[in-house]
Amino acid sequence: MESVVSELEGTLLKDPDPFSYFMLVAFEASGVIRFAILLMAWPILHLLDILGMGDAGLKLMIFISVVGVRECEIESVARAVLPKFYMDDVDLGAWRVFSCYKKRLVVTRSPRVMVERFVKEHLGADEVIGIELQVNRFGFATGLVKDDIGLILNRVKVYFKDEQPTVGLVRPHPVIFHDGRLVNRPTPSMALLTLLWLPLGILLATMRIIVGLSLVWRVHPYTISRIIGSKLVVKGQLPPPLSSSNSGVLFVCTHRTLMDALVLSVVLQRKIPAVTYSLSLFSEIISPIPTLRLTRKRNIDAEIIKKSLSKGDLVVCPEGTTCREPFLLRFSALFAELTNHIVPVAMTYRVGFFHATTARGWKALDPIFFFMNPRPEYEVTFLNQLPMEATCASGKSPHDVANYVQRILAATLGFQCTNFTRKDKYIILVGNDGTVSDSSGIDHVRNVVSIFKHSIHIQDL
Repeated sequence: MESVVSELEGTLLKDPDPFSYFMLVAFEASGVIRFAILLMAWPILHLLDILGMGDAGLKLMIFISVVGVRECEIESVARAVLPKFYMDDVDLGAWRVFSCYKKRLVVTRSPRVMVERFVKEHLGADEVIGIELQVNRFGFATGLVKDDIGLILNRVKVYFKDEQPTVGLVRPHPVIFHDGRLVNRPTPSMALLTLLWLPLGILLATMRIIVGLSLVWRVHPYTISRIIGSKLVVKGQLPPPLSSSNSGVLFVCTHRTLMDALVLSVVLQRKIPAVTYSLSLFSEIISPIPTLRLTRKRNIDAEIIKKSLSKGDLVVCPEGTTCREPFLLRFSALFAELTNHIVPVAMTYRVGFFHATTARGWKALDPIFFFMNPRPEYEVTFLNQLPMEATCASGKSPHDVANYVQRILAATLGFQCTNFTRKDKYIILVGNDGTVSDSSGIDHVRNVVSIFKHSIHIQDL
């Protein structure tokens, strides 16, 4: 069988220095203190590399990054955070050559647990040879490695045999789901900038939230955004206020952050209730708008939504969970069954330092991290209300209506439609659907053949 061996750092990845990825592990698996310690150690690591003692520097970097960290936490970061940053650093030219071979082996100077998932699922590697971490019987990394780093080449010789390559080309698998708070890969300079910004960001976020909540219903939204140093972009024709003779309008939104419904209410300058599934109790308590917690039991949820619509407008995000990348998850068809007064709203956001969503952390902090960014931006685009011929009133199935709304919202944002669901997201990011372990679900996700379909069938939830 034709085969190839390739180094990861500096070959498949443009950057030969894995430091920034260890910084991500330190921040996401342990916190800001370990992140700062590793950054302060960077001059020593760099000096060791200059003196030809790169292996010693690498061992020190590994020790600082993972000592005392649970192995499952390292695996969680490798699953949910690192793939996004690795993919951004891929050298496509080198990868095309790598992909020409049938049997593909990747050699890495990083711990195998950090890179294995990415290179197998996104680069198509068959095997990974890297540093093996020592883990004690309680599941904590000792910070030491099992074998000498120089012995990696011996393991390659055992695995890899002389074979003639052939030419071929395939397409890489994109990263759709990823987690973690950091937007930028923490290179030494970016990590230092992030640490310096952190205390100012916390103070700024606190002031923004206090001022914003006190003025939200009293001042024009553009004025509020200028006062708190954010940016609000509104496109499309805003729908008229609800009249006493009209039933409520259902605003069907893309789901980017916890604040989608609040931003929509601020733009329309009225408190519109929002449908939620897994909002934290703390977030419900401090929410400036009413929230309706659904049960994920179809009949009960339908009655809750119908009752709310009989009283006025309502906001729903049929994806059921957030997605950071330019993709839309599968839309639940339930909303299409309950009303013909549907206004699609395309929502997206842009930040500089910190993401405003997480699957693994405390979600109540999402608004705080959003406002910790220097100039956070939200963009809201109102589409026209669906004509009756595009709703179930014309005989269309709820699935067809949901598919159509998903497609027009994706087209508005320049996103791609997928058939992935909330459960798929949590299987990929945390290893289960948010409640129980489901290894068979992982196999299901890995066997999804096409994620770029613009016409998909939405199954009943």
